[in-house]
Amino acid sequence: MGLCEETVGLWRRRWVEGGVKLEGLAANRKKLRAVIEEVLSDKARSGSPGKFSPEQLCRIIAVACETPPEYISHWSRAELAREVIKRDITEEISPSSIGRFLKSGGPQAASA
Repeated sequence: MGLCEETVGLWRRRWVEGGVKLEGLAANRKKLRAVIEEVLSDKARSGSPGKFSPEQLCRIIAVACETPPEYISHWSRAELAREVIKRDITEEISPSSIGRFLKSGGPQAASA
């Protein structure tokens, strides 16, 4: 499955520890589902919140879909970043962030 032992152990411990919450819920599927999701959901993680709103991301991608100005043949990441800032979609954005958004269709964590 491509999972490391540590990850499997983490999920197994969560399931075992949450087992008490699941007892007696078989008859109520809606509540059972909610408790299963609670038991297996990811815990809060440290790190900064996202820098761009969903609306900003949509606007950035929309600009990328437009025909670029006549003085350039196609959007480069740097040109697109400058255009997004010029249109006041965001105060700052790096060409590498533009590239990640366009490649994945949305924000992604930077590679370590």
